[in-house]
Amino acid sequence: MFTVKKHLTFAAAHRLDLPYKSKCTNLHGHEWDLTVYLRASELDSNGMVMDFSEIKHRISGILDHSYLNDVLPFNPTAENIARWVSDQLTDNRVVCYMVELMESRNNTVIYTRD
Repeated sequence: MFTVKKHLTFAAAHRLDLPYKSKCTNLHGHEWDLTVYLRASELDSNGMVMDFSEIKHRISGILDHSYLNDVLPFNPTAENIARWVSDQLTDNRVVCYMVELMESRNNTVIYTRD
């Protein structure tokens, strides 16, 4: 089994749709800090689990400097974003089995795929 760990950051704004009063329902932004963990039992034809630049393209290429409510089809909570990231990096050969997403120094979500 091969494992790849990739860390990246992206800037993005969002607002949450919540049924209770919260300052997070207002438009605000974060410098998101993301770490993904991918594994595969076999390498691709280039000898990689997934090219690091491909990981960046699939995630930062969509999320960086965006308004998340416009580019994601769900309420853009950190939890939902972490699951989406895992889905974007998982295919029939590669599994993104863990995502750590920090929206601020004090708030981190960890998503693990069963």
